[in-house]
Amino acid sequence: MAGHSKWHSIKHKKGAADAKRGKIFTKHARLISIAARAGDDPDMNASLRTAIENAKAENVPNDNIKRAIEKGAGTGKDVAVMHEITYEAYGPAGIGIYIHAITDNKNRTFTNVRTAVTKNGGNMGDAGSVAYMFEQKGRFFIDPQGKDLDELQLELIEYGVEEMEVIDGKLEAFCPVSEYGTVRDALKEAGYKLEESQATYVPSNIVEVNEVDVAKKIMRIVDAVEEDDDVTDVYTNFDLTDELADQLDS
Repeated sequence: MAGHSKWHSIKHKKGAADAKRGKIFTKHARLISIAARAGDDPDMNASLRTAIENAKAENVPNDNIKRAIEKGAGTGKDVAVMHEITYEAYGPAGIGIYIHAITDNKNRTFTNVRTAVTKNGGNMGDAGSVAYMFEQKGRFFIDPQGKDLDELQLELIEYGVEEMEVIDGKLEAFCPVSEYGTVRDALKEAGYKLEESQATYVPSNIVEVNEVDVAKKIMRIVDAVEEDDDVTDVYTNFDLTDELADQLDS
């Protein structure tokens, strides 16, 4: 499962570089705006509350958060209709690429995504051609706060967490998406420090890549797609052999 993916671990470490480009602020602003369409009061809108918490965890300024809420709720000066869109594509070795975007211009975003995929050796897929390869899960990134990681994993099982992996001394954990809100609230109530919590997609079938050239081609496609400001998440179903993971991680 994705919770034990070596590629996923490398991607998490890479996230700091993405944040430096400022894209992380744009992503969170759009997620907040989408959530705010159901109401601008985070106390009454659990999705908005989670989106705000995730944004603050990645140091998004309060002014940015406020503007995003107003934009989504239609109460600010900068009002726009935002759309959530998914695209499906294939990379080398037949790996699936599931792309999520939030945009105010569907034509622009599709053109940009298609160009990024095809120019880097991938192909766009029809609706449903890749989505079935992924399963939605609740994901948490937890700071152990000095606790023994083995003991912490045993504790978390009692709260409904099913899959866990240690990444850089922190714990990444997953639960069924249907229980995401319940598990999140229980973990917070119990005092666990959630650095991230969100509904995400994990691959149901992994394609293991053992050739460095193939891995780099896939990574180029993913990086090119992620460069677009409208793209919020890119999911793939490939993983790396231990040897190749060490080589790329270095």
